[in-house]
Amino acid sequence: MNPDEYKNLAQVETRHWFYAGKREIVRHWIRRFHQFQPGDVLADCGAGTGIFAAEMIQECNVVAVDDFEKSLELLRMRLGENRVRKGSCAALPLAGESVNVLTALDVIEHVQDDRAALREFLRVLRPAGIAVITVPALMALWSDWDVSLRHYRRYDRRGLLSIIPDGFEILHVNYINVAVLPLVYLIRKYRGLKQRLGLKAVARSEDAIPPDWLNNFLRPVFVRMACQGTLRFPAGVGLLVVLRKK
Repeated sequence: MNPDEYKNLAQVETRHWFYAGKREIVRHWIRRFHQFQPGDVLADCGAGTGIFAAEMIQECNVVAVDDFEKSLELLRMRLGENRVRKGSCAALPLAGESVNVLTALDVIEHVQDDRAALREFLRVLRPAGIAVITVPALMALWSDWDVSLRHYRRYDRRGLLSIIPDGFEILHVNYINVAVLPLVYLIRKYRGLKQRLGLKAVARSEDAIPPDWLNNFLRPVFVRMACQGTLRFPAGVGLLVVLRKK
């Protein structure tokens, strides 16, 4: 990730409806399929600034993994040295079958060999352990935001499912962040057009917290739509999959 993006992320992710909502959604799906027991370990792969890992410390033993030095500095300050490991998602610095729950929140799109990352997730999970993975969806939404974050790709449902190893059972998969999809599409195409014309770019909505009334409206809409398991959405800004090791 571009180092400047870590600064932006650290400033907004605590309260921004998308980042705070995503963490709430992931906690929902973890609790839906796993009840933490004493000694259970959660590995947050590509832990970024560590805010999600820090929120989970009260529920389990947490290990945060990242390979970017700026991220590692933030993680050590927030979590302590003993909870941080340096390593790639494609070569996790964790023993086989040592983890009960693994999270990779908007991470594998940064990994050139995403299949290798999924194989590593399978390796480190204990039998019946679960993985919760989120990714950005739909190449039609590709924009300067993806470039600045150094994404290799965005996913559709078929593409994400195609890289999951046979050792996993798929418990849940669905598009998320569905309600704002038309607006996100229009904004990103408008930004792209202005850049091609050499005009000043529009400020990215991801870089600033909206007014409280809008922020407080968007978060529960995002969360409720992503936490239901009945409706299968045909598209969304993101995708979420929950896997269990067989």
